[in-house]
Amino acid sequence: MTIQQLLWQGAQILNKAGVPDEALDSRYLLMEAFHLNLASLLAVKNRELPEDEETLEMRRTYEELIRRRAGRIPLQHLTGVQEFMGFEFLVNGHVLIPRQDTETLVELVLGDRRGKDGAWGRDNAYNKKTDLNRDTALLDVCTGSGCIAISLALMGGYGRVTALDVSEEALAVAGRNADRLLEPYKGEFRLVHSNMFEGLGSEDRYDIIVSNPPYIPSLVIEELEPEVRDHEPRMALDGTEDGLKFYRILAAECKDHLNPGGSVYMEIGYDQGQAVKELFADHGYGQVEVRKDMAGLDRVVRADWE
Repeated sequence: MTIQQLLWQGAQILNKAGVPDEALDSRYLLMEAFHLNLASLLAVKNRELPEDEETLEMRRTYEELIRRRAGRIPLQHLTGVQEFMGFEFLVNGHVLIPRQDTETLVELVLGDRRGKDGAWGRDNAYNKKTDLNRDTALLDVCTGSGCIAISLALMGGYGRVTALDVSEEALAVAGRNADRLLEPYKGEFRLVHSNMFEGLGSEDRYDIIVSNPPYIPSLVIEELEPEVRDHEPRMALDGTEDGLKFYRILAAECKDHLNPGGSVYMEIGYDQGQAVKELFADHGYGQVEVRKDMAGLDRVVRADWE
């Protein structure tokens, strides 16, 4: 038996279970079980596997991972990590798995603020050329794993970053990610247990507010892939009947926590751009605009408070 044959067998099991990208998932799980990176996997994939106890144990681990993935447990819950903006974030069933769509929000904030906050680089490490702007404060509402707040702290060099979540379990994950990733960051990073803005004082004000709130209509959740529907936290998905509940809260309350000239950036569903834009315009925000992602779909609404 070779590693290549193990890969093929795992992919076949996942294919029969209806798992998308079965070959890729089989490879990731094998690397996890055998403690291999891609280069070492390619180097040994056609070698016969030894029959020693250590190898047999790794095979059993791989077969168990394949069994669980065939049960539609997300790949990231099995490996425990997901890459976002070039950083590796810890994830589990208490937080949304970071997605590439959300990188659009981070990149827009960095791009829009580049002139004010200096250079930034997507290089897995704090860019020493970035001028730390201690006058710039950023708030992340519904932080989950902390992927948005931590990425912006590292890449934007903002002097004060606060991240809120109603879930204590999610904040525990965000805290672990902060401990792992924020050592190069020289500003102030704070996690706050809060239901939207309730944990903030009237004096807490920011130059930038970001949020990836729950925005999927309740009935639509039942139509999602089982990896999402059954294994990601419902409270981080469910935007109630029309998906707009949390945008209404953001539109009503962001202005109470934005400095004059500040901006709010929110991820949205592909079909929510006009509705969210109108909500913010109705609450008196200026320069409300919808930004698209790499696929050309509406993905972020930005609004300014003068």
